[in-house]
Amino acid sequence: MVGRPDSNSDATIIGVKDISRRELGAPMSESMLETDRPPVALRIGHERVSTASGGVYQHVNPCNGRPDATVPMAGELEVDRAVDSAHRAFLDWRRVKSAERRRVLLRLADLVEAHAEDFAQLGAMDNGTPTSIGHYMVGLSVEWTRYYAGWADKISGDVTAALRTEGEFSYTLAQPYGVIGAIITWNGPLISLAMKVPPALAAGNTVVVKPSELTPFTAGLFADLAQEAGIPPGVVNIVTGGADAGAALVRHPLVTKISFTGGPDTARRIMHTCADEIKPVVMELGGKSGNIIFEDADLDAACSAGTISSVGIMSGQGCAFPTRMIVARPIYGEVVDRVAAIANSIKVGDPFAPDTLAGPVVNEQAVQRITGMVGQAQRDGARLITGGRRLGGELAEGYYFAPTVFADVDPKAELAQKEVFGPVLSIIPFDDEQEAVEIANGTPYGLSGYIYTNDLRRAHRVAEDLETGEVLINGAVNLGVTRPFGGIGVSGMGKEGGREGLYEFVRIKTVSMT
Repeated sequence: MVGRPDSNSDATIIGVKDISRRELGAPMSESMLETDRPPVALRIGHERVSTASGGVYQHVNPCNGRPDATVPMAGELEVDRAVDSAHRAFLDWRRVKSAERRRVLLRLADLVEAHAEDFAQLGAMDNGTPTSIGHYMVGLSVEWTRYYAGWADKISGDVTAALRTEGEFSYTLAQPYGVIGAIITWNGPLISLAMKVPPALAAGNTVVVKPSELTPFTAGLFADLAQEAGIPPGVVNIVTGGADAGAALVRHPLVTKISFTGGPDTARRIMHTCADEIKPVVMELGGKSGNIIFEDADLDAACSAGTISSVGIMSGQGCAFPTRMIVARPIYGEVVDRVAAIANSIKVGDPFAPDTLAGPVVNEQAVQRITGMVGQAQRDGARLITGGRRLGGELAEGYYFAPTVFADVDPKAELAQKEVFGPVLSIIPFDDEQEAVEIANGTPYGLSGYIYTNDLRRAHRVAEDLETGEVLINGAVNLGVTRPFGGIGVSGMGKEGGREGLYEFVRIKTVSMT
């Protein structure tokens, strides 16, 4: 979820095997202009708050650059109210039987699934994510919610000493923290909610969620469905806002832990604030993932997945995307040609059209940043294969950028070192396995790594050498809920997913008696 611009945050590699190739620059329909945006309100306890002390933000439709909704911005007052609501709710929620927490979370998963079309539409309104991708993200979010619902009645401690042999009886209790402050990403708001809220609630915590003002629509429906599922008011609170709201949430004394998805600059400020109170954090930050393609790889799979998931899906706005394709020199020319053809076939256009694969980037600032990095890459000597421009014609008013591929990228150049967070792929040659690993490890990031080879021994050997939080081999995709996800270095700390993701939301107490 970066040299990433500070407002950027994580999404994910998603399944690409069944996404067909489309043509570039599809004509714009009127669908995104005609679709009404729902009113935006904060959710504090049982209240919907439509006027807030942080003022208002004019949300802009990224498809056409026009304001389309007024967003109330939480200030310190609303954050304080939300935290107080969550704290009071926690006093009861932590004592709710685990089977009941499981039941209501399963009900929430069912409701999210039943509203799949609504969430896909809201995602397109939020940030231009095509509904074809949005439906996949809904399914993924449902699985995360069901998985952690199943953990609610399986949290256990250990017996650490026995009376007969040790002279004492000792055991551990896994207990909830209290109020969790969750600051979620704008590029995948629903999956970010599903990665944080269900495990926190399953463990007995309550949450105050701060979504980005760039994506105000999704979180409101999620909170409404949480209450419909039977989750008591105050257990889930939504305070949409900017940096000031996030800072107020982080420093609030009743917030016991922060779970943040976003950029490293904001992460550093959060950590400085938390350090004053020794407040723990989970940080899911950015990535510049290397995708190593050896000469014996299945090139159909490697080139298709590597291209679509870096310059197609979500228009490259994802932290774990394989944005550096590191290719064995004997197949380098063929891979460059294949990647160019695939990139040129990606349909970019109306996110509400069912056959669109790539929508706009999030705002004008993103377009200008990407344009600047493309220009710098050319000055640094990289060879532009395709793209490299803002799209015009029917798409000119929106924030659309062509899928862009560079070859012959210097591994030390900005394009290979800094997260673009846009549809730009770097292709880099290597001569042997050691060089491939050195290139892959040669950035400050360490989120994901990718390998394509039919040599099983080499796959495991290189996976062990990659300095990343996860390694995906021959098309495996990330964000499987049973697997812990999270990076090292500038990519963050802590885990989301799997048993480790649940235990981020409990603290261990030891009890002993003689």
